[in-house]
Amino acid sequence: MNVLTDPMWSERASPVSFAGPRRFVAPAVEFDKLPPIDVVLISHNHYDHLDRPTVRALARRMPAIEWLAPLGLARMLQRWGATRVRELDWWQDTALETPEGELYVGSAPAQHFSARGLGDRGRTLWCSWVVGEGNARTLFAGDTAYHPEFPSIGDRYGPFELLMLPIGAYEPRWFMRTVHMNPPEALRAYAELSGRATPAPILLPIHWGTFRLTDESMREPPEWTARLWREAGYDPAKLWLLQHGETRSLAAHTDAA
Repeated sequence: MNVLTDPMWSERASPVSFAGPRRFVAPAVEFDKLPPIDVVLISHNHYDHLDRPTVRALARRMPAIEWLAPLGLARMLQRWGATRVRELDWWQDTALETPEGELYVGSAPAQHFSARGLGDRGRTLWCSWVVGEGNARTLFAGDTAYHPEFPSIGDRYGPFELLMLPIGAYEPRWFMRTVHMNPPEALRAYAELSGRATPAPILLPIHWGTFRLTDESMREPPEWTARLWREAGYDPAKLWLLQHGETRSLAAHTDAA
């Protein structure tokens, strides 16, 4: 079963092709080499997370994809060619029947905002996504600042095996702290989502290294995260700072543990 989160293959995160943030690295997987996709999860409508050319290409190539989005985005996705679209509010859950089996998906709170123009701020929702098969649960946090609902997400949906938390695009803090976590906040969220789970989940840091969106250097988020992880005494094997295009096997990691 193959799930894509916020797929984005365009060169720029922008409403136009000639301006706006350009990729710092190429897409990690060539679009034409994608395997069959069962589910696509959209966290919100910003251009670096919801890309019209990518949605159209996926919908045209794989019309059976199940698309899940927060409230208000279904009509846009349908205009772009997606046919099987579900909207979820925070704390709503659903079960998806795919050719590969049943997948549990839950929509969880995030602290962010939505906008694609000057007059539509906040008209559609944003969220994090919980994905599960059997007893295995993963959180894809999308874009979010640190917020007080992380313990509640852990209580409701945990224990997690894998937490995908954003660590980049955080400077200057006076401007970005209400929408993006920095590495210390991401590790605080990790601790609150983990609770007393045994074994502790893997942390996969996301939202860094693809587009230059803010003032910090491109390498600062992963380097800062790795340093804080060591200082906290966490298991080094449970911090997955992946290179673009790198693959890890959660099953192999669990078996080794």
